[in-house]
Amino acid sequence: MSLYNFKKIAVVPTAKDFIDIILSKTQRKTPTVVHKNYKITRIRAFYIRKVKFTQQSFHDRLSQIIQEFPKLDDVHPFYADLMNVLYDKDHYKLALGQINIARNLIDNVAKDYVRLMKYGDSLYRCKQLKKAALGRMATIMKRQAANLAYLEQVRQHLARLPSIDPYTRTIIICGFPNVGKSSFINKITRADVEVQPYAFTTKSLYVGHTDYKYLRWQVIDTPGILDHPLEERNVIEMQAITALAHLRAAVLYFCDISEQCGHNLEDQVKLFESIKPLFANKPLTVVLNKVDVLRFEELPAEKQQLLKSLEDKEIPLMEMSTMTDVGVMDVKIQTCERLLAFRVDQKIRTKKVEGLLNRLHVAQPVPRDNKIRAPCIPESVLKKKQSMEERAKAKRKLEREIEEEMGDDYVLDLKKNYDIEGDQKFDVIPEIWEGHNVADYIDPEIFDKLNELEREEHLREEAGMYDYKVAQLSDTMRDIVQMAKQIRDKKAIMKDEARIQKASTKPVMPRTTAAKLRDRSVSKLKEQMEDLGLDMEDTENAHFTKTRGRSRSLSQPARKRPRMQSESRSVARSSSRPARDEMGVKDPIMKTKLKNIAHKALKKKIAKKGLKGEADRFIGTKMPKHLFSGKRGVGKTDRR
Repeated sequence: MSLYNFKKIAVVPTAKDFIDIILSKTQRKTPTVVHKNYKITRIRAFYIRKVKFTQQSFHDRLSQIIQEFPKLDDVHPFYADLMNVLYDKDHYKLALGQINIARNLIDNVAKDYVRLMKYGDSLYRCKQLKKAALGRMATIMKRQAANLAYLEQVRQHLARLPSIDPYTRTIIICGFPNVGKSSFINKITRADVEVQPYAFTTKSLYVGHTDYKYLRWQVIDTPGILDHPLEERNVIEMQAITALAHLRAAVLYFCDISEQCGHNLEDQVKLFESIKPLFANKPLTVVLNKVDVLRFEELPAEKQQLLKSLEDKEIPLMEMSTMTDVGVMDVKIQTCERLLAFRVDQKIRTKKVEGLLNRLHVAQPVPRDNKIRAPCIPESVLKKKQSMEERAKAKRKLEREIEEEMGDDYVLDLKKNYDIEGDQKFDVIPEIWEGHNVADYIDPEIFDKLNELEREEHLREEAGMYDYKVAQLSDTMRDIVQMAKQIRDKKAIMKDEARIQKASTKPVMPRTTAAKLRDRSVSKLKEQMEDLGLDMEDTENAHFTKTRGRSRSLSQPARKRPRMQSESRSVARSSSRPARDEMGVKDPIMKTKLKNIAHKALKKKIAKKGLKGEADRFIGTKMPKHLFSGKRGVGKTDRR
């Protein structure tokens, strides 16, 4: 039997969308241009291709729908029965059968029209046959509109069904509506089932998972069941009946002994007796819920006797309250233990275990002379065992061991490990510390002193003691402060501009050109500094200008020198500079040697590509026609 992941079923489109999708796909995936001048064989092939492609697209999509929906004969009986309850097995099978018939009809239509097209004698006739074939296929799909809509609804509902594994360890919770089933599953698992104080709040199966003994357990919350004949039960109740009938699981039957659910205890026991055949061969526990309202001992004698009659039939009764968490974990642990024992017992009865047991042989000693032969344990082993027991007794208990012993009564107390003698460790504040009384260090008037300090500080602030004494500055200092502020602002602006200039991707401008554009000069610098308030009169020897050369005459300043002279010097300087291939070369022998090395390196680089030189950018013909033109067939010969 295969398990299905119902959430992976693809969306079933409506009949109109189905036709639009397939026909648009045909238009996109097949050639669209045909002329009357073509050979008739080519025209026939063009339209036959259209019809076959459409038929194949319909066939593939319908086959996907048929294969992805679960087959009721292949899935687990629980899913088969659940789908019968929710969707009606006959209607479901009929819808899938109709889709299968539509697929076969479309295949037959395509086959017939392809046969007719083979005898088409014109473009018009072939086109009309193609049109008729696609039209009949579309008509067949339009007739499946109701089936496609039904299957889409089934798909959506299947995707919302919980993922229930019929073969894993499972606990099923059942009972009358509003007896506390959903509250219990919310307590022991992370499922978030809606809980309301009215009947049939849970309308479908809910699944939660819990852990016990490092194993994963599946807990199923079923809708409430009412006590009436099976044929009168609605869809919501039948889901619970299906789960109880087909899943191998431990069953918890919930009873509300406070009768707040609206049904008395006699009705709840009567319902238990009516659905008891569904519990056959399953570990069963009756849970008495809401004991925080009314305990079992407080019930009247006849009701106690009614519940004890169940216990006489070897059905365990357990008390619990989901409101106060009393007995919740006990119910979970006992149910899991019973289910584990039941599953082990079932596996032992299978045929697979026989082969394993046949390979095992356990020797059982038989008494022969009525003499007691005690086991002989060596003395060294006894001593070692005794020392281990003494060591175990002397070993300090871990908090985890204490927690396991005390159970729900355990409270973590960190103060018991404090390094303080006697019961002082449990005091809120230790009275004695290092032999001194802590009370001796406490000043009773400390709060009054703190208030006095705060008052003095407030008076100082109001008097302006911490204010900046601007009024006491002289005029000169005030000017200096103002100028420093302006310089700092200007410096910050220049830093930002430099950062922006550096981050930009513009090409770098030469310094000489940039200086001309920025129009830098000594006079401009002096003007800016004078604007800021600096005295620039005694700055003749301040060396603002850059020296041009050492051979400058003192009598003739640089700016009064003729322009031609400076230009001739720059030309002479540039002409005296050696050629680039001679820079750093000491003699002609070294120059020749370096040229040979460079030539070999270039040759190695360009020889592989067949280039003329380093600057050759020639790209040869990628696909030369003369290499690909073989024997010429029927047709024109002007290819070359």
